[in-house]
Amino acid sequence: MSVLEEYLSTDWASMTSQDWAGLIITVLVFFGMLITFALALRPSKRKEMEEQKYKILDDD
Repeated sequence: MSVLEEYLSTDWASMTSQDWAGLIITVLVFFGMLITFALALRPSKRKEMEEQKYKILDDD
């Protein structure tokens, strides 16, 4: 094994329930954010996003 492979290796059998919960939550949040960004930043939404670009700077 190289040093990097040894550093990134995981002993799956010794993971506790908190480790598994943290892993599952992290993966779900990652994919949730990936889907959210993909939906929000798709090219068909470009005009809508450009209209709201400076909305926070406008004085009401």
